Amino acid sequence: MSPKKRMTIHDHAAEASLFKRRALFTFLCVMAMISILLYNLYYLQVESFKDYSTRSNDNRIRVVPVSPNRGLIYDRNGVLLAENRPFYSLKVLPEKAKNLADTLKQLQQVIELSNDEIDNFNEALKYQRRFKPLTLKSRLTEEQVAVFSVNQYKYPGVYVEAGLKRYYPFDGLLTHVLGYVGKINQKDRARLEASDDWKNYAATKDIGKQGIERYYESLLHGTPGHLEEEVNNRGRTIRTLKSTPPVSGQDIYLTIDINLQKKAMEMLAGRRGSVVAIDPRDGGILALVSSPSYDPNQFVHGISGKAYRSLLNDDSRPLINRATQGQYAPASTIKPLMALAGLEDNTIDEKTRIWDPGFWQIPNVEHKYRDWKRWGHGWVDIHHAIIDSCDTFFYEMAYKLGIDRISEFMMPFGFGDNSGIDIFEESPGNMPTRDWKQLKYEQPWYIGDTISIGIGQGYWTATPLQLANATAILANHGRRYVPHLLRAMQSQQTNVPAPVDERPPIVLKDENNWDIVNDSMYRTANKIRFKDSPYKAAMKTGTAQVVSVAQDAKYDAKAIKERHRDNALIVAYAPYENPTIVVSVVLENAGWGGENAGPVAKAMLDEYLLRPKTSGKE
Repeated sequence: MSPKKRMTIHDHAAEASLFKRRALFTFLCVMAMISILLYNLYYLQVESFKDYSTRSNDNRIRVVPVSPNRGLIYDRNGVLLAENRPFYSLKVLPEKAKNLADTLKQLQQVIELSNDEIDNFNEALKYQRRFKPLTLKSRLTEEQVAVFSVNQYKYPGVYVEAGLKRYYPFDGLLTHVLGYVGKINQKDRARLEASDDWKNYAATKDIGKQGIERYYESLLHGTPGHLEEEVNNRGRTIRTLKSTPPVSGQDIYLTIDINLQKKAMEMLAGRRGSVVAIDPRDGGILALVSSPSYDPNQFVHGISGKAYRSLLNDDSRPLINRATQGQYAPASTIKPLMALAGLEDNTIDEKTRIWDPGFWQIPNVEHKYRDWKRWGHGWVDIHHAIIDSCDTFFYEMAYKLGIDRISEFMMPFGFGDNSGIDIFEESPGNMPTRDWKQLKYEQPWYIGDTISIGIGQGYWTATPLQLANATAILANHGRRYVPHLLRAMQSQQTNVPAPVDERPPIVLKDENNWDIVNDSMYRTANKIRFKDSPYKAAMKTGTAQVVSVAQDAKYDAKAIKERHRDNALIVAYAPYENPTIVVSVVLENAGWGGENAGPVAKAMLDEYLLRPKTSGKE
């Protein structure tokens, strides 16, 4: 018998329940997925619409910045000092050139191309899309442009593009005033990014590096414009959708008088030194010359390493702005201020007289401090001490005043601090104090240090700008202005005057002391240099030792190196009754101040006060 077949009994209720649970689970999963899909659809189409729309437009629309034209710079009479001149470069559009290698070879027959230019072009071509132009040669001459234009039809895809670059028509005459513009480097980029100005320089390749160009960069640069271009997925331009023109930088007018600047450079005649002229009525700089100078135009297109090293290693240091960075012993040019300090402190008065045998000694000390006149000046009062530049008189006065009172009195005249002039290249000089010497040399202050300070030697150093500024304050009877170069800015065809910064005046206990000292400076000028001048002037010369001379030795310029000879200095102003110009001159290693710096100061005052009215002087 065959075994019985097992009977299977189906539980339809259980199977139906299982089916329902599975169907419900599947349905919920499907609904959840549909919900997620709908949410994503809502998120993409509604909530993220603006974001993705913008991204889409960013891929489709390219914004190309357009650089603005740089503002122009004029002197006080409207003479153009810095302009923008067109320059030409040779461009190649690779996709339109039939055979680049042959094209470059044929181009060499028309325009001189160096191996470096061709190598640089081929290297850049490796990383550039073929529908974007590449520069083959920059700075074409007008002759090269003309020759190529005649033959351009032979070279499809090659064309000349014009642009604007800074140009300084006076070459090195104003270099230390204007500075120059140069290519933006990593240091410039970091500074711009830190100030959030980088977006304004997206299309700009140059930036002010020194002088006025750097200080007033924000005025001169302008506001960039932009082009909105529609591009395909490969970045090729299809059409221009919108154009916003750039806004040119502001034109600015300086206080500089170009004719006076020329006269200063002419009088320096290539010698190492500086001339500064200030209008004491408002602190405007009329002339600021540092010699030797250099041509700033060579920096605009990028100076070669060889040329820059030549400037950097030049013993005459043309890169230094001697007018604001040169630190010199002021020598006898500060004797009027020392006399004023003595009068104000009641250390001396107008009747004070001392006997000058040709030297001075600290009580109970053997060392002799010599006068420049070996046999002395005899009896000397304050007027003769300034007129004849008697060292002995000021040795004794410095001894009585002491360094603390001297430093305290001189600092309001601008010594030992930046003047505030509107260029960054400035040194504060040094007005020494006890604390300064202790910090710098870890030595106490000695009485002998004070004696040297009394005649503007020793640790005291000043820039030519500081000497001119201090003399302007003296001529103004204490009124003080911050020296400045900016005179006006052009806004909507109207010149807007720059504000004048006047500081609190120096007030003396006895206002008559101003007249005593200025009268001595007038007598000094009238004695020799300005004796026959049609205007009245005041002045003080100085001769500063560069190296010390032994106690009993006689200074002999011919026996020492040229770089160790004395510096010649002078400060002067005119007209005496109502000063309109103050001049300081420093000639390095030139010797006697009156003999060498004096003619320079005289020529500057003559140029400013005696020239014909038609020359543009205001």
